[in-house]
Amino acid sequence: MSERQHHHLGDRLERAIEDHVDVERELAQAPAEEDDSQRRKLVQTGVWLFLTGISLYLVAPSLLDVLGSWRDVSKFEPAWLLAMLVLQGASLGCLWFLQRLALRPVAIAPVITSQLAGNALAKIAPGGGALGAALQYRMLVQAGVAREKAVGGLTVVNLLTFGMVLALPVLTIPTLLRGGVDENLVEVAAIGLAVFVLLAVVGGLMLAKDGVLTWIGRTVQRIRNRLRRDAPPLTGLPRRLLRERDRILATFGPRWKRALGSTVGRWAFDYATLLAALAAVNASPSPGLVLLAFCAAQVLTQIPLTPGGLGFVEAGLTGMLTLAGVSPGDAVLATFAYRLFSYWLPLPLGLVGVFGHRRVIARLGLAGPSSPSR
Repeated sequence: MSERQHHHLGDRLERAIEDHVDVERELAQAPAEEDDSQRRKLVQTGVWLFLTGISLYLVAPSLLDVLGSWRDVSKFEPAWLLAMLVLQGASLGCLWFLQRLALRPVAIAPVITSQLAGNALAKIAPGGGALGAALQYRMLVQAGVAREKAVGGLTVVNLLTFGMVLALPVLTIPTLLRGGVDENLVEVAAIGLAVFVLLAVVGGLMLAKDGVLTWIGRTVQRIRNRLRRDAPPLTGLPRRLLRERDRILATFGPRWKRALGSTVGRWAFDYATLLAALAAVNASPSPGLVLLAFCAAQVLTQIPLTPGGLGFVEAGLTGMLTLAGVSPGDAVLATFAYRLFSYWLPLPLGLVGVFGHRRVIARLGLAGPSSPSR
């Protein structure tokens, strides 16, 4: 072997040894990094559980007061209980149709089973909204939905549905200015229907017209900057709103009108469930405050301190209904009846979704949870 070849071989051997040392160093660091990651997760879980415990302790009186009224539900006429069940079913049906539009082409069965399972998890786990969305995403991917489409579709659906809730209180202002307490719930229901129709019209204009959405963005931006003069000024809100609007339109395409109708229907039927609970206790509340109570309940469900806003929703909804003219006892009972169908009933349906999903996977000819996803 020549001297030149000897040096070349030595260089190669030295590089191999260095590479081997680097690999060993990385392998030695990997368990440490994994241990650090596990410790961080344990700490985060502990913090969440601590905050959840404190939050439940603070809202326990209101929660126990509402839950303690379960015996009085037997005083309801069966027709009202059936009406609430049907209305909640219609609300879920609108949500399933909306998700299917966003995830097309996809069968309706995996949409239903994944939504039921994800919704149930979101209602029992602290900070469960993200966990519920992750579970539904995983189940949809198992059913053959492309990963990018599952992420984009679920994100757009959440954006559209929660955006409607945020816009709804603004449209109740005329009813608040009107004031007064109605003699029966017929007028309350009629005013609520008019508000939801107006919501559909305004939503359609925001999706179809750049000028409307730009004006709203500028107005909100101007009001915010005037209210918070000490904070850095908010800029670019109209552009961001247009960008999110375009994202919604790109997801639904020419079906955006059906998507808008499904979104409005999802909340209109949910609101009608609350009205049915109030009708069951013969309440005569103020329509504007009932709408605000409903909106507040939906916002409170997003509080991640307790599963599904448990306790916060009961306390907030009971208090708002009392302000709306409902007697304290009837407000507690109506709140329990509404939460019975909107919160507690979906929990066992989550198990139906999990087991039903397995049958859907088998019927679609997929291998199951461990199968590779597209």
